[in-house]
Amino acid sequence: MTLSTQFITMLSMIGMGSLFGAMFDTYQRFLKRPKRKQWIVFFNDLLFWAIQALLIFYTLFLVNKGEIRFYIFLALICGFAAYQSLLKGIYLHLLEWIIQSVVFIYRLVKKALRLIIYEPIVGLIQLVVMIILALGRGLWTLVQSVFKILRFILKVIFAIVKKISLIFWRLLPKGLKKSVEKLYNRLAGNFKKITNFFGKWLTKWNKRKK
Repeated sequence: MTLSTQFITMLSMIGMGSLFGAMFDTYQRFLKRPKRKQWIVFFNDLLFWAIQALLIFYTLFLVNKGEIRFYIFLALICGFAAYQSLLKGIYLHLLEWIIQSVVFIYRLVKKALRLIIYEPIVGLIQLVVMIILALGRGLWTLVQSVFKILRFILKVIFAIVKKISLIFWRLLPKGLKKSVEKLYNRLAGNFKKITNFFGKWLTKWNKRKK
């Protein structure tokens, strides 16, 4: 390994140590350990350390083809210590500002979409439903009114027909009246027999089903 390669490796590992410190603080900020279950914290920790190890090894592979030396660990520790002493406060303030900015933009966009899209659509649906209900009530009221008018007309017609029938009935000869009464009684008796027959048949059918 040449001297320039060693120098680049040292600088890269110092940078990775500082980056590790920043990523660790970011991880801690979003994890919120007291609110998480232990198995979730364990899984996240394992995944975090695996990713950090892969990033460090990949960086090392790029600068010196993956050769590990003792000073590499010292460089990582120096980078981490430099971050803790010099950059941590600045980074945490910047991280918090970014988080708050993203949350503010998200809420703003959500509110704007609600005002522009969601509420107009809901209002339009409510208006359509109200119109349909109003039309339905109006149509039902119209049907009821028409039914009442037809019922009244039929009552009038039936009363007129009844009076005319009574007049004709009074004008008929007595012999013809008797013939008509006999025919009526015979038809009524036959209708009653038919009704009784179907009633008995339905009763037997229901008993068979049971």
